[in-house]
Amino acid sequence: MSKFLNVCQHLHSGRNTYRIVAVSFGLLCILQVAVNITLRLSRRTTEGPNKSFQQGWVYFGSSLYFISSTKLPWLQSRDDCQQRGVFDFMLKNFMGKFHRLTWIGLTHQAETMKWNWVDGTLLTERNITCVEIRFFEQENSWNDIRCYEQNFWICEKNAL
Repeated sequence: MSKFLNVCQHLHSGRNTYRIVAVSFGLLCILQVAVNITLRLSRRTTEGPNKSFQQGWVYFGSSLYFISSTKLPWLQSRDDCQQRGVFDFMLKNFMGKFHRLTWIGLTHQAETMKWNWVDGTLLTERNITCVEIRFFEQENSWNDIRCYEQNFWICEKNAL
């Protein structure tokens, strides 16, 4: 009988070893999946879509932003965005702590006395010719300025 117990104990200890190996392998698989997901998300938020990223676009949130390094008047800034495939030239979220006077896609039509975003929507706030944004001085600060003045500009487009 003791020989039978020894065999049973030996088989039982072998099963425990296999269980430990199986559980360890399962945990390693779960860890590998977590690492893969983390790396993909990290790469996606820092690099964005590769083609645009290589052409000077910055990926942020679900959009791509081109930030100019030169200054142009408002119309040429808008034209540059259109040449880059961006037709709305308007920013509503991305400024953060960007320390440059920057054109936004808002103009005043003298004949109608209305302010329009370049996508055609009307501005609901008043008292603004062309508009530059000055986030580094005070958040949400806009400054009306003559459209022929030169400023940096930012083009925004969907990353998807």
